[in-house]
Amino acid sequence: MSTPVRRHALIGLAVAGLVGVLAAWLLLGAGRRATTGFRAEREAVVSARALAELVARAGAQGDQVRQAVTRFTAGDQSIRSARVIIFEGLSLEASTFPEDVGDKAAPRRLAKEEKPLFDQGQRLRAAAETNREDQASMKEEIEVTPMADGSLQVAAPLSRDGAVVGFLQLIAAPPAVVAQAAPWWPALLAFIVPIALFALATTVLPERRLALSVAGLVLLMAGLLGFARVGSSTLAGDRGAAENAVASHATAVGTRAATLAGELNLAGQPFDPSAWDVTVFSKPYGVFSPTGQVDSAKLEAATVSTVASWRSLFWLLGGISGLLLLFFSTGLAARLWSILVTNRGAYFYVSPAMVGMLLLVFFPFFYGIALSFTGSTIYNTDKSIPQIWVGLKNYTEIISDVKVAQHSAGGWAINYQNFYWTLWVTVAWTISNVAIGVTVGLILALILNIKGLRFRPIYRVLLILPWAVPNYITALIWKGMFHQQFGVVNQVLQMVGMDPVSWFEKPFTSFLACLATNGWLSFPFMMVISLGALQSIPADLYEAARVDGASRWRQFTSITLPSLKPALVPAVILSVVWTFNMFNIIYLVSAGEPAHSTEILITQAYKLAFEQYRYGYAAAYSTVIFGILLLYGTWQNRVTKATEGI
Repeated sequence: MSTPVRRHALIGLAVAGLVGVLAAWLLLGAGRRATTGFRAEREAVVSARALAELVARAGAQGDQVRQAVTRFTAGDQSIRSARVIIFEGLSLEASTFPEDVGDKAAPRRLAKEEKPLFDQGQRLRAAAETNREDQASMKEEIEVTPMADGSLQVAAPLSRDGAVVGFLQLIAAPPAVVAQAAPWWPALLAFIVPIALFALATTVLPERRLALSVAGLVLLMAGLLGFARVGSSTLAGDRGAAENAVASHATAVGTRAATLAGELNLAGQPFDPSAWDVTVFSKPYGVFSPTGQVDSAKLEAATVSTVASWRSLFWLLGGISGLLLLFFSTGLAARLWSILVTNRGAYFYVSPAMVGMLLLVFFPFFYGIALSFTGSTIYNTDKSIPQIWVGLKNYTEIISDVKVAQHSAGGWAINYQNFYWTLWVTVAWTISNVAIGVTVGLILALILNIKGLRFRPIYRVLLILPWAVPNYITALIWKGMFHQQFGVVNQVLQMVGMDPVSWFEKPFTSFLACLATNGWLSFPFMMVISLGALQSIPADLYEAARVDGASRWRQFTSITLPSLKPALVPAVILSVVWTFNMFNIIYLVSAGEPAHSTEILITQAYKLAFEQYRYGYAAAYSTVIFGILLLYGTWQNRVTKATEGI
C-alpha cells in the first residue's frame, strides 16, 4: 500500500466511510430521540384530550369542573398541572397551577397580565372553526410547546354543543423513558470491515485507479447498507414500542376518566381512548382500537413510513460518501492539497471572501436543496429535517403530474397550476422575450454604430433609460398603461376606432401585456452589448469586403454576426437565465391572472412558499428550476463554444 494510487484509494475509503457511517450513526440517534419525543407528545395530547372531554361533560363551568381537574391531575404522575379558561367572562374556571392560589385561585376573571392566555385561546378557537368550516386539517387546533425543563405544555380547545367555549392548558412532566443512543458496534463494523477487506483485496487487484475506486465504492456501499439494515430494524422496533406505549397510556387514562366520571355522576357515552390520540390538527392516528388493541396493519404502515424516511437519508449519505471516496481515490484530493500548499499565500488573502461565499451563497443553496427532500410547511417549522424527511416525494409529485388538461361535460379544461403548463409558459415567455431583446437591441446598435449619426450621445442616453429605471417601477407603470378603463393603451385603441381590451381577463392578452413590458426592459442590455462588440470590429474587414464586391447583407452575415458571436452568445445565455427567473414583471403586471394561467416557474414557486406555505415543495420546485437552467447553460455553451477563449 506504499504506492500513491493505493494510498489515495485507502485514504478515500477511510474518509468516506468515517463521514458516511458517523453521519448515519448520528442520524439514527436523532431518529430514536425523535421517536421518543413523538411518543411523549402523543401521550401528553391523550391526557389533555381526555381531561378536555371530562370537563366538557361536567358542563365546562362550576364546581364539578374544578373537582374533575383537581382529581384527574392528582391521579396521574405524568401531569404536573392543568387549567381551564372559558371565553365567556374571560374566566379562569379551574386550575392546579402553583401560581393560581390565594387571591389568584380559580374561579376568577383573567388579569391583564394574562392576556397571552386569552390570545392562545383565540388562536385555538380560530383554528378549530376554520378547519371545521373548510372541512380540512390546515391549522393547528392543539399547541404542544416544549419547556426548558423537558416538560410539555399542551393547549387544546374545549367544545360544548359544537361550539368552542374555551380551552384547556396542561403541563405534562418530562417523559420517564429516555431515548437510547444509536448502537455503536454495528457502526464500528460498518467502518472497519470495508477497510480491512479493501486492504486484502489490493494484494490481488491491479494498481489502477478505476479498479481500486470501484472496489472501494462497492465495499463502502456494502458497509453502509449493513448499517442501514440495522438502523431500519432499530427504528421499526422503536416505532412499534412507541405505538404500544401510547395505546397502553390511552387505555389507562380512559379507565381513570371513566372512574372519575362515575364518581362525579357525569352522564355520557363510554369514553373512546383511541379518539384522544390525534395530531395537532385533531386528525386521529387510528393505530389502536378503543380497547387499546394495536392494529397490526396500521402499525406496519406507520413503521414502513418511518423506515422509508430513514432509507431516503441513507441513500443521500451513500451518494455523498461515494463522491467523497472518488474525490480521494482519483487523486483529485492530492492535487488540490498540492495546489493549496503551493499557493497558500494567495488562498490566505482570498480566504475571507471564500468564507463569505460559503456562508452567504453555498450554505443557503445546499440548505434549500436539503429542504426540498422534506415535507416542511408553516405548521412544522419547529421540526428537524430528519423528522419531516420525505425523500423524493416532492420531486415525484412535480414530475409525475402530467394532467395538464382534463375533459369534462363542458369540454376540455386546462389545469393552469400544473408544472408542465407553467413550464410551457415559462419557455414561451423566455424565448419570445430573448428574441425581442436580441432583435431590437441589435437593430438599435447597428443604427447607433452608423458613422456620422447626429445626436448619437442623446440617443444613447434615451435608449438606456428603460434599463436604468428600476424594473418594479416600470412594471407598475406598464400595468397602469394596460388598465381597461384608464390605461393609455386602451385610450389609443379607442382613438383609432377600436374597442378597449380587458388585457388581464384572457391568458393570451395577459401574456402579451407582460411581454410588452419586459420587451421594453430587455432591449437596452442587448443594445449595449451589441454596440460594444460592433465598435471592436476592425474597419479594415469591411473595406476589404467592399473591394471584393460584397453587399451590405453579405458583410453583415460574414463579418458582423461572426464577430458578434463571442459577446452575444454569453449575453444571450445570461438573458435567458434572467428572463426565465423574471419574477417582478409577472408578479406585478399580471399576477399570474387569469386563474394562474400566466404564471412562470419562479412566481409559482414563490406562491407555493409564501401563499400556500409548502416550503419543502417550493424548495423542490426551485431546485428543478435550477436544474433546467444548469442544463440549458451547459448545453448552449458547449454547442456554441462561444466562451472557449475566455
